[in-house]
Amino acid sequence: MRIALIGQAAFGEAVFRALRDAGEDVVAVSSVTGAPERPDPLWAAAASAGVPLFATGQLKKPEMLDAYAATRPDLGVMAFVTHILPQRVLDLPARGTVQYHPSLLPKHRGINAMHWAIRAGETATGLTVFWVDAGIDTGPILLQKQVEIGPDDTVGSLYFDRLFTPGVEALVEAVRLVRDGRAPRIPQDESQATYEPPADDANSGIDWALPAQQVYNLIRGSNPTPGAHARLRGGQVRIFDARLTAGAPGATPGTVLAVADGGIDIALAGGTLHVQRVQPAAGRKQPAGEWAAAAGLRTEERFENCATA
Repeated sequence: MRIALIGQAAFGEAVFRALRDAGEDVVAVSSVTGAPERPDPLWAAAASAGVPLFATGQLKKPEMLDAYAATRPDLGVMAFVTHILPQRVLDLPARGTVQYHPSLLPKHRGINAMHWAIRAGETATGLTVFWVDAGIDTGPILLQKQVEIGPDDTVGSLYFDRLFTPGVEALVEAVRLVRDGRAPRIPQDESQATYEPPADDANSGIDWALPAQQVYNLIRGSNPTPGAHARLRGGQVRIFDARLTAGAPGATPGTVLAVADGGIDIALAGGTLHVQRVQPAAGRKQPAGEWAAAAGLRTEERFENCATA
């Protein structure tokens, strides 16, 4: 069976190598190119293997689409795709197109499914390989696998530690099921569907008045991007690595309780946030203790909600 793989980054590269190791015939790869000095991993791997390459952002051009069609794929496989693709790209393969999504569809449709599962305080999520249709993550389900969300998982740890390798394996399994004529098409239960917008600054501001666990979930569900943010001395500060500890300090939420080389302790409503990594406005991500020392941060200072500054 002839496979056209569309993807990018380390995940796309891992899927490419796993499909070839499984004996699948990858006849075309569409990816972002990356910079000349640092090409995208999938792009570089396909180029090294001599597989025909197509820049994903160029697939809307008729001549590029015609060249892509000339590879005659039987199945399209989408692995980490951030572009909106022409319908012809999805319809072209004789057996259709399947896609990986990091949630248990129909929950958490949308581009930042992992962010919202963590922000919601969920203790489990998973991955879905589904048949692509005209909707956003709405197509019939081919297979699903569940994974745990740990109490301190971030978007980064959930993806790399719990969903990356199972996701690669699931796409290889899905291709095998399609090839063998055993791939199901299970309609999604629309009554259980949720859709969330991209996780960005508009929905990543910290409200210190919320219960401690909700604040912590927002921080975990915004790490490594976009970073949950608050304000201090009129400037924005993004909070990344942190831990929630028990105990109610009695101080106003957002108040700095302690400053040390190892980080900053901030009062929450029902707990204490131990902050280990931050990013000030127009600055780099850095250890919280390092930033606090350079900024002259003092106990009793108070972080504020961005919306109220």
